[in-house]
Amino acid sequence: MRDMADPQRPARNVLGGPLTTCSARPMTGFFRDGCCNTGPTDVGSHTVCVVMTAVFLTFSKRSGNDLSTPMPDYGFPGLKPGDKWCLCAPRWQEAFEAGSAPKVVLSATHEGALEYTALADLKKFAVDLM
Repeated sequence: MRDMADPQRPARNVLGGPLTTCSARPMTGFFRDGCCNTGPTDVGSHTVCVVMTAVFLTFSKRSGNDLSTPMPDYGFPGLKPGDKWCLCAPRWQEAFEAGSAPKVVLSATHEGALEYTALADLKKFAVDLM
């Protein structure tokens, strides 16, 4: 997979390795390719691969971004706990500071997320660290 911000190089995750797929069911990513890749047109920085939780979905809805209600006109199925999704890095940071952050898949989280949040904080919520 190529980095959309710099197509000459492969996309990298926050650990420095190749960016892996976040989810194809539901299809996620700013480019709707299943990956949390980013580029100049992604002003929201949809770079953090998360595993949805009920706590986060409630937090997001209260914060004005209802991710749980389906919107068929836009091909959006609505998310439920356990779904993986490319979340905007600033929203993850906001949820982290509010004590409502969802779990994170580091191998599928784009290195661009580090512009908004610390790797140490992401690691505290990692589901893929041994």
